[in-house]
Amino acid sequence: MSADEVAVLHAEVEREARRLHVLHAERLACARGCTSCCQDELTVFPVEADLIRSRYDELLATAAPHAAGACAFLDDAGACRVYDARPYVCRTQGLPLRWFDEDEAGPVELRDICPLNDAGAPLESLPEDECWTLGPAEERLATLQVHADADAPRVSLRSLFRR
Repeated sequence: MSADEVAVLHAEVEREARRLHVLHAERLACARGCTSCCQDELTVFPVEADLIRSRYDELLATAAPHAAGACAFLDDAGACRVYDARPYVCRTQGLPLRWFDEDEAGPVELRDICPLNDAGAPLESLPEDECWTLGPAEERLATLQVHADADAPRVSLRSLFRR
């Protein structure tokens, strides 16, 4: 059941991320083959790893991970080999991000964007609904993991390959 629930969450994230991609199309340099955000040693909740396993079992059994230094799922052309089941974090890369942190005065809003996508209106001037807000989707994903197995450690994407 959790793989289905993760897929539903991913679909919701994808819809909102697509809206933001359209809204920020002029500033986003992200495109197939851009791997600036595709970091190595990424870990995910086991429920997301299970979704990848369920959809890409043959790839995981027969292929080798991309060379160390970039995401294990990149192919030689820089495309994601598990794009349809890629983790949540990959679905929001490149977008203007906002989140809250605490300082001595209380909560403070922070914003960031990939340096390749920095051209355009200053992030601080964007309305809230023109940024991806970190927190709610991560909390939902964590809750799905707690329901599946609260004690399971995060999973390295590279470790999913069986070769």
